[in-house]
Amino acid sequence: MENAAARRMLAGGALAGAAGVLCGAFGAHALRGLLDARALDIWRTAVDYQFWHALALLACGLLARGGATRGLRTAGFAFASGIVVFCGSLYALALGAPRAFGMVTPFGGVAFIVGWLTLAAHAWRFRGA
Repeated sequence: MENAAARRMLAGGALAGAAGVLCGAFGAHALRGLLDARALDIWRTAVDYQFWHALALLACGLLARGGATRGLRTAGFAFASGIVVFCGSLYALALGAPRAFGMVTPFGGVAFIVGWLTLAAHAWRFRGA
């Protein structure tokens, strides 16, 4: 069922966007007096990347409404994985997780890159109906 993949990507992108708003507000208000400037900067980076990649996930979902190709499914999975791993590890680091926890952050960055490259490959190959 190809529309199921589109729905999952659209719902995932919307939820990631909503969580980005919550995390941004939490960082701006609740964490402002608790974290130093460096930790808040790390938090803001996580929020920024989460928003951009929530939009990318939404784009994949919209494109998949016409047919969820393997490339779109892979890109959507990569963007969602990147949000969890890259942004999640930055949120944890900002909140005081051990520095070694940051060793997983690049894997999330690689997932983002894979998502963009896969989306580009889909765009190059896709001929439409």
